[in-house]
Order: sequence, then structure tokens, then C-alpha cells
Amino acid sequence: MIRICDLDFAYPNGPFRLRLPELQLPRGTHAAFIGPSGSGKTTLLFLLGGVLTPRAGHIWAGELEITALEEASRRDFRLRRIGMVFQEFELIEYLTVRDNILLPYRLCRRLRLNGAVVRRAEALAEKVALGDKLDRFVDCLSFGERQRVGLCRALVIEPELVLADEPTAGLDPASKALVVEALLGYARSSGATLVMVTHDGDLLPHFDQVIDLGSFQEAKP
Repeated sequence: MIRICDLDFAYPNGPFRLRLPELQLPRGTHAAFIGPSGSGKTTLLFLLGGVLTPRAGHIWAGELEITALEEASRRDFRLRRIGMVFQEFELIEYLTVRDNILLPYRLCRRLRLNGAVVRRAEALAEKVALGDKLDRFVDCLSFGERQRVGLCRALVIEPELVLADEPTAGLDPASKALVVEALLGYARSSGATLVMVTHDGDLLPHFDQVIDLGSFQEAKP
């Protein structure tokens, strides 16, 4: 599902540089990115999602080379086929929980919003204990509730690739359990590839591949 070859990335105004000669994640893999702060975990996740682009190297998702796409095509691909759970949530404050979950269908013309999609959004919200909050604005929610809204938004498009950036950071045990169960449950039932950035060692037994970016000499802060 994911293949990386000769990746080289650097931010324009800083010393950070990420070099990754090769990485392969077969379809259906549940992989965790670990490593110290500054080792490139979130950067690599954003490269996989086409949010960032490397200065050299190649990234494939299946047969599609993400790094060969123009910005508009990368955005379209991300909205239609990748479920991204952002550490900072990236929710729209003036929209309700329901509308935030359905946001990909407002942003991408190739995603068709219909009754089945709305029911799927409501079922996802129910699964993570947000069923009674669908008509609330997200600025009225707790930290953990906002994180779960972002999770539902990522899964509502039924993605083949899920990228989650520390989705359990700062959560209480009950919220953490809901998030982990929803992510892993979706990945197992759908056969989707799941890649999660985490500092939580307790989660690692759930993954069949753990990649320590701190072990790559090429990844330097």
C-alpha cells in the first residue's frame, strides 16, 4: 500500500532534515511511528498524506505516486482516499459536530453526500459517545470530544489509508479506549492501512509494525 524510496525532506527555514532510503507498508498494515521529538514522525505522516512534499524521492500509495501529483490532485486524493486525524484537530468552530464530520463531502466534489453518508456519520458519532452532541458547535466541546469529532471526520469517507497523529495524546482513559477501538476496529473490518504517530508505549502491542524514526541516522532534528 505504501512505498517510499530515497526520501529527502527539509523545511526551508530550519535545520531539520529527514532522509529515509526505503520504507514499505503492505496493504492492511497497522503501523506505529515512534521516536523522540524532532525525529520526523509527524513530518513523515504529512508526507504520506501529501500535505508536505519532499525535495527528492518518491512516495507511492498503491500504484499511485503521490509525489508526482500536482497540489490540487494531492488534495483531491487526500480528501477522497485518506482519513487524517490531526493532532490539533483542524475543526471549524462555527460548524456543528455533524457538519464537521461531513466536511470532506463539502470540500470535494467527487465525494457524494447522501442519506447513507449522513447515517454513517451519525453511527460513527454514536460509536465514540458523541451521538447526543451532533447538533452542538465544536467550540462547546471538551478536548477529548473534539478529538473524537476529528476521528469521525477521518473515517466517514471510508478511507483505504488512515493517518493519525497522536490521536490519544492528552486523553483520559475512557476517551483513549474509544479512539483506539474505533481506529483499530475500522482498520480491521475494512482492511485499511493504519499509520499512527504515538508516544504511548501501551498501544504498541496493537500494531504489527513499529517503526522507530530515531533509529534512522538520516532523520536528524
